Amino acid sequence: MREHGPIRAFVRRVDAATPPGRDRALDALRALAVLGVVGGHWLVTALVPDGGTLHTASPLSGMPWLAPVSWIFQTLAVFFLVGGYVAAKGYASARARGTGYRAWLAARLGRLFQPVAAVLTLWTAVTAGLVLSGADLGTVRTLVKLALSPLWFLLVFAALTAATPLVRRLNPLWPLAVVLHVDLVRFGYGGPAWLGWANVAAGWLVPYTLGAAWARGELTRNAGRVLLVGGAVATAGLVLWAGYPAAMVGVPGEMVSNLDPPTLAAVAFGLAQCGLAVLLREPLGRWLRRPAAWAAVALVNLSAMTVFLWHQTALMAVTALGLLAGSPLPGLHTVPDGPGWVLARVAWLPVFGLGLAVCWSAFRTYERGGRNPASAVRGRRGGRGAAREAVRRA
Repeated sequence: MREHGPIRAFVRRVDAATPPGRDRALDALRALAVLGVVGGHWLVTALVPDGGTLHTASPLSGMPWLAPVSWIFQTLAVFFLVGGYVAAKGYASARARGTGYRAWLAARLGRLFQPVAAVLTLWTAVTAGLVLSGADLGTVRTLVKLALSPLWFLLVFAALTAATPLVRRLNPLWPLAVVLHVDLVRFGYGGPAWLGWANVAAGWLVPYTLGAAWARGELTRNAGRVLLVGGAVATAGLVLWAGYPAAMVGVPGEMVSNLDPPTLAAVAFGLAQCGLAVLLREPLGRWLRRPAAWAAVALVNLSAMTVFLWHQTALMAVTALGLLAGSPLPGLHTVPDGPGWVLARVAWLPVFGLGLAVCWSAFRTYERGGRNPASAVRGRRGGRGAAREAVRRA
């Protein structure tokens, strides 16, 4: 029992440091969204060696029956929903305190982009080293693209955050109408493919403005039910009768991706996810009254960007170390072409988690301005006040 003492003490500190008005359910939804993206990438991204070149492959290409996996792990809409809620609340509070827009935005984006510098620095060095050592350029492109792919999300999220004063009262039906008309022109009338990139802003603006509406108290549980059922029915109809892909992520070789750029099907699916999030808020809040459950959620939130930014690097590090075995390892280097690969890949997930833990240990301080998230919660120097501030900023 003695070894559990420090864990219990940590749990008590986190619970005691949490401000009484903290909405723990929102933090849980954000943590689930981040972990969903991480788990989804680890399951559907394979690095396969082919004649000295590493290329990416997806099990969804050869096993379309795995499409429901993408329904579970494509959780970005929930992140934008929570982001819109928090930004709208935060901006309103900043205005009430007399804080200007620039100061508010600088604080928000600083917390968002602070860990990015470490990723860019490391991968600049890695890329230079690979090129100078004569590595295959195709492999280098694959690795760099995979490592930096999470940054597109941060750029979109930062743009919407900056636009919060303009869009926080925008009716979500307006950006939804933009997505609808863009897809109608693209797919119904043979419009140019580049027009779809308008949906990068409009598509993610839908859950973001829903979050702002939620912050104003306009998303009730009844509204959540309507979003869940309506979004699910619309998604099913678009997939079954309008020709949209069933997978809610990009699949190599497919002519249309639901995510790159977002389609009407992806946005409808996001509406269903947002409705489910609204319905889960109350039961999650009750569950998170348990100090141990809340401590786990708070710790994930303190390192959410570190986890998000480094999870692909962890996957690639494990894959590279596995190549030292001399022969392709099932589920790691082999082509994802059957149920055996799926079972083997699931077995690799804890190893990816261990690789991510190493990355987290090395780079976690960049997320909190040079402070260790765990020690920030412990608040050794600043006492309970420092711990409370760390949890507040999570």
